[in-house]
Amino acid sequence: MNERVARLRERSLAARPTVSAERAVLLTEFYREEQGRHPAPVMRALAFRHICTHKTIHIGEGELIVGERGPAPKVVPTFPELTCHSVEDLRILDSREKTSYRVPPEVIRAYEGEVIPYWRGRSLRDRLFEALPPEWHACYEAGLFTEFMEQRAPGHTVLDDKIYGRGLLDFKADIAAAASALDFHADPEAWDRREQLRAMDIACDAVIRFAERHAERAAELAAGEPEPTRRAELEKIATACRHVPAHAPRDLHEALQSYWFCHLAVITELNGWDAFNPGHLDQHLGPFYTRGLAEGTLTRDTAKELVECFFVKFNNHPAPPKVGVTAAESGTYTDFANINLAGLRANGADGSNELTHLLLEVIDELHLLQPSSNLQLSTCLLYTSDAAD
Repeated sequence: MNERVARLRERSLAARPTVSAERAVLLTEFYREEQGRHPAPVMRALAFRHICTHKTIHIGEGELIVGERGPAPKVVPTFPELTCHSVEDLRILDSREKTSYRVPPEVIRAYEGEVIPYWRGRSLRDRLFEALPPEWHACYEAGLFTEFMEQRAPGHTVLDDKIYGRGLLDFKADIAAAASALDFHADPEAWDRREQLRAMDIACDAVIRFAERHAERAAELAAGEPEPTRRAELEKIATACRHVPAHAPRDLHEALQSYWFCHLAVITELNGWDAFNPGHLDQHLGPFYTRGLAEGTLTRDTAKELVECFFVKFNNHPAPPKVGVTAAESGTYTDFANINLAGLRANGADGSNELTHLLLEVIDELHLLQPSSNLQLSTCLLYTSDAAD
């Protein structure tokens, strides 16, 4: 790894996981004003847009791939709408011996003053418990079973290659076409479908705005940067963030940045664990790598640096902390995002390429907790000169 990547890696390893109340406070503010005014999917989308519009934008020194789920690396948000931490939970997280999370006093104050009072009785866990019958509660209180108390939505999801060939504006066009095709006379679910499509459109706008805010911040930093090389890097970051994910990426840098904005969007809106994943990254990025080399706009070393910066971003994101008995008895920093390598293509051909080998080098050199990786081996028919004879 080069000096830039070594510095980013060391910074990521040295940062202590810390709890942030920013998302919880933004969500609480929004729900307090808007609760009951919108259908559920639209409510979620508008809340997501509120977060993307107001959350802190962080661009670290020397970064080439930008964006954090929290206000800084290793600073993690919470999801009180799923299960709300108590003040005792937060103090346990701050003091436990293993996998502790620093919890600043202002986070506890925000929870005591705003977050807990609003979400008490409104979180998904509270509503589920209220709906369960007395027999269930009796068994639970007797210890016949317990719960794995998490702040997590359904996970184990993998993004395919759509975002590398299309932008969110293209998906918005698809959404508009689907909405215009609804038949409100013949389809009894047309109203619900329309609200879901409306929510999807709002979510696309939210992610585009989130990227634009990074472009604005990068341009602001570039204007005040005295060092020419870093100023040019910041200007390139600003250009990339104006283009993706609104539009399809044009090169390897934009492809990595586009994925990262989509990744952050998914894990910011709800914490799907474990986990949201890039899938066959080597296959998805291979065409950008090959084209860049052929055009002379990319070298193997610059590609490797971009991928290493991308890997560090994953390591900046410890899993959001657990709740209740699980906070006291179980913990991990790992968000379990996984990268697949090699395997087969859709047509059955060998899925490995030059980028597969570059990614293996990155994994070997960085030795980071995250992202996880796996190599998929396929049995291919090999034609030798003897067989040909």
